[in-house]
Amino acid sequence: MTHLGYIVSIGLLLFTVVDCQRRPVRPKPPRIKPPKPPKPPKPPKPTKPMVTEPVEPNHLTTLPPPLPPGPMSVFPDCPRECLCPPDHPNALYCDSRNLRVVPIIPPRIEYLYLQNNFIESLPERSFRNATGLKWINLDNNRISNQKLDKDLFNILNKVLFLYMDRNRLDEVPTNLPASLEQLRLARNQISKIPSGSFSKLENLTLLDLHHNKLLDNVFNKNTFKGLKSLMQLNLAHNSLRKMPPTVPPHIFQLFLDKNRISQIPNNYFKNLHQLTFLRLNFNQLTDKGIPNGTFNVSTLLDLHLSNNKLNSIPTFNPKLEHLYLSYNQIARINGTEICPSPLSSIALRAHDLEAIPRLRYLRLDGNALAPPIPIDFMMCFRLLQAIVI
Repeated sequence: MTHLGYIVSIGLLLFTVVDCQRRPVRPKPPRIKPPKPPKPPKPPKPTKPMVTEPVEPNHLTTLPPPLPPGPMSVFPDCPRECLCPPDHPNALYCDSRNLRVVPIIPPRIEYLYLQNNFIESLPERSFRNATGLKWINLDNNRISNQKLDKDLFNILNKVLFLYMDRNRLDEVPTNLPASLEQLRLARNQISKIPSGSFSKLENLTLLDLHHNKLLDNVFNKNTFKGLKSLMQLNLAHNSLRKMPPTVPPHIFQLFLDKNRISQIPNNYFKNLHQLTFLRLNFNQLTDKGIPNGTFNVSTLLDLHLSNNKLNSIPTFNPKLEHLYLSYNQIARINGTEICPSPLSSIALRAHDLEAIPRLRYLRLDGNALAPPIPIDFMMCFRLLQAIVI
């Protein structure tokens, strides 16, 4: 029985194997992964608000950086780059701050100091509210005519003093306010005075144009027309070969030093009834270039003729008090010739101060003279206190 059972077991096993081989094998269905849910979009990063601030140029520059802002002022409208002194509420000090631009000037300001900066332009918007300005100092900047707003002086119609020395102007600004009393334009590059530049400046008392590039052709008989109140005219350190055709009639001080003037027209000073100080140092004047009686002006007190080419002392009015003739070519003095009055009459009226020439100071150093001074000269000019040879 045992043997028979063993055989039956083997038979059943074989049948099972054959049956399994006959049945088709069902493939397993592919495993499909469920799709992942899409990720929510990231919220955009908040953008920083754009702030426009003045920045230094990237290109190479030799200019020093602007100074840091000063302390807060008691005046809320005071520009931080400037100083508003509490004891002078109508003054604004922006000088020597290395500024490139003019800040917005508050309406209360009457005195504005902007000198010694690097300012190149004068835009109307900076002065729009400052209609009460009386004093503006813009000396030693980089201002040119091309960057001078044409409407600027329509706003600044109350300015009395305008200082623009040491800038880059190549001509006298036009449309200047009629209120001006002093205009200083020295040490620029001015070679042109547009027609009518001074025609409305009836209140101007001082005009300073020294150290520019003015030539004779700049001036005509109408150049100074309108300057009815002018007392001081400074044309020194230019390139003039002649005297200007005309000068304002009420001139008090006339400066023409450091030009190349070789002669003075006859009766040039005849109608200048208030001329007191005349400077013609460092020119090319000769005896022939000075007509007789040129300096016989009763109001003239101070006459400068040093560093010219004079061979003798020119005649002058008895009321002259100071005479400068240093560094000419004078080799002799004839007191009788230059004495304004005969020596005999002076001796008779020695106690009458009105009759004695008033010369008190005389400089003759740098000439070909040697002491002593001739006696006739000393007898004529009895009030002489100092003479330098």
